[in-house]
Amino acid sequence: MNGSSQQKAQLGVGICGLGTVGSGAFNLLANNEAEISRKTNRHVKVVQVGCRRDHTDCDLSDVDVTRDIFDVVKNPAVDIVLELIGGTDIAMELVIAAIENKKHVVTANKALIALHGEKLFQMAADAGVCLKYEAAIAGGIPIVKAIREGLAGNDIEFVAGIINGTTNFILTEMESAGNRDFADVLAEAQALGYAEADPTFDIEGIDAAHKLTILSSIAFGVPLQFDAMYTEGISKITVEDIRYASELGFKIKHLGITTKTDKGIGLRVHPTLIQKDKMLAQVNGVMNAVLVGSDAAGETMYYGAGAGAGPTASSVIADVIDVVRAGNAIPDMGFLQDELLNSPVLAIEDVESAYYLRLSALDKPGVMAQISSILGRHNISIESLIQKDLHDGQVPVVIVTDSVIEKSMNAAIVELESLDQVEDSVTRIRVESF
Repeated sequence: MNGSSQQKAQLGVGICGLGTVGSGAFNLLANNEAEISRKTNRHVKVVQVGCRRDHTDCDLSDVDVTRDIFDVVKNPAVDIVLELIGGTDIAMELVIAAIENKKHVVTANKALIALHGEKLFQMAADAGVCLKYEAAIAGGIPIVKAIREGLAGNDIEFVAGIINGTTNFILTEMESAGNRDFADVLAEAQALGYAEADPTFDIEGIDAAHKLTILSSIAFGVPLQFDAMYTEGISKITVEDIRYASELGFKIKHLGITTKTDKGIGLRVHPTLIQKDKMLAQVNGVMNAVLVGSDAAGETMYYGAGAGAGPTASSVIADVIDVVRAGNAIPDMGFLQDELLNSPVLAIEDVESAYYLRLSALDKPGVMAQISSILGRHNISIESLIQKDLHDGQVPVVIVTDSVIEKSMNAAIVELESLDQVEDSVTRIRVESF
C-alpha cells in the first residue's frame, strides 16, 4: 500500500549555485516532486538556495535564499548539499565545510573530483556521509552508475569516449562544411554558447582529461591520477586532415582513452582517427558517448547529451535519490580506498597505436623510397598511402601505419623531418580501432 503524504518524512536539499545546472536541478526537483517522493518514500524538498543572484526561471517564493553559500552547509534543515558553483578553490572549501557539518554532497564538478577527490572521499567516509558526482561526467549519461554498478561483475578492459561536446561540435562542423577551418568553427561555437569566451579547457583537452581521470579510477580501481594524463587538443587539426582521413575511410574524433595493460594504465586524451563504420564515429555535434570494453558484457556504448540544464540536472537528482535510498551502501568510487591498486600510468612514449602521418615532400626522385626506408628502419609498416597531385612544387603525402610503440614513431618522425626533401613538420594523429 502506498504511504500517504503525511507519513513521509522530509529530506532537505540545499543548492549552492543557481546557474545553468543549479536552476535545472531546482526545477527538476520541483517539477518531479511527486515521482521522486514515490521512488524514495520521502519528501525531497529544496529548503535553501545559496546564489549570487536569483534565476528568472526559478520560483524562489517559498525557498530561503542566501547570498552566502556557506550558510547552506551550516543550515540544520539541509541534509544534502548540491555543490554547483564550479571552480576548485571555493568549491573545495564549501565541500569540506559540508562534510564537516555531516552533510551529504552531490557535485557536478569534474575538476574538483579529478584534482582533490581522494582527500574528499576519505573525509566523507570518515564522516559517514556520501560524496556523489555522476553529473561531473558526460551530462545526462549515467556512465558512473553504468561502470560502477551495472558492470560491477566485469573486469573492465578499456574506456574510450567523446566526453567534450565543444570539441565534437567543432570537428563535426569542420567535416560537414568541407572548407571551414578550426578558427572559423570555434567562433561559431562561441556564438552558439557551446564554447566559452576562453575555450582553452575544452579545445586543449583539459575538460576531457578531468573526466577521464575519474572514469579510469572507477573502471580499474586505481587512484585519481590527473597529473599523469597525456593531453592533446584539437587546435592543430586542419581541414586537409579531415578530408584525407575521410578519403582513407576514417573520421577524426577527440577521444579520452584509458586502458588496462600488463605494464600499467593508459591514460590519454587526443585527436584520434576511427573508422567511419564504428559506433563512436557516428556521434556528432555536441553529443557525448562512452564505449566500455569488459570481459563478460563485451563492448557497451552509452550515448546522450553531455551538457545542458536538463541532462546534467538529471544526473544531479539521480545522485540525490541514491543518497536517500542507499546512502553509503555503494563505495563512491566503486572500490574501497584500501583496495585501490597503485598501477603505474604508462608514458605516452610507451603506448602502442597506429598512426596517420601527413607531410609535404619536394617533387624529386627517390623521396618516397627514403620515407619508406626510414619507416622500415623503425619497424613501422605502411597500411595505406595517399600521394596527392603536385602543388607549388610539393607533393602532399598521407600515410596510415600499422600499430607501433610511440617512441619508435617519435624517432622516425625526427628522421623524416630532417630530410631536405620534407618541408615543415610532420603531422601525426593516432589511429584506434574502437
